[in-house]
Amino acid sequence: MCGCHTFGTKAFHTRDDCLGTLAAMAKAATTKAATKAATPWGPAELVEEVTLVQQAGGKRFSSLVQLLEAPGGEELVRFAYATTGSVRRGPVTLRARDLERLRTGLAARPRLAAALGLKPP
Repeated sequence: MCGCHTFGTKAFHTRDDCLGTLAAMAKAATTKAATKAATPWGPAELVEEVTLVQQAGGKRFSSLVQLLEAPGGEELVRFAYATTGSVRRGPVTLRARDLERLRTGLAARPRLAAALGLKPP
């Protein structure tokens, strides 16, 4: 049990001791959402992804290169960035050292490398 009180003469317990349940629900929602992507051509499934953690000044963010698959099987490549877990489209800037890390990351993601016309190292 969570140790929550019932209504009545006792004070109602306002802080949930079962945070593990909420964490599991949040993780499940995040995992499910992470496998789907909205595109201008409709929904797509996330097939492969390379995440490049970056820092500029004091700001931390990640650049993402994703291989998506549309319902008809068409492959789409999306470049995006993420801050605090939210994926955003927009300009993505990669430095030379980030490109090296992208090439390294593509070694484990052959479909994404092929979609970009690149051979993994």
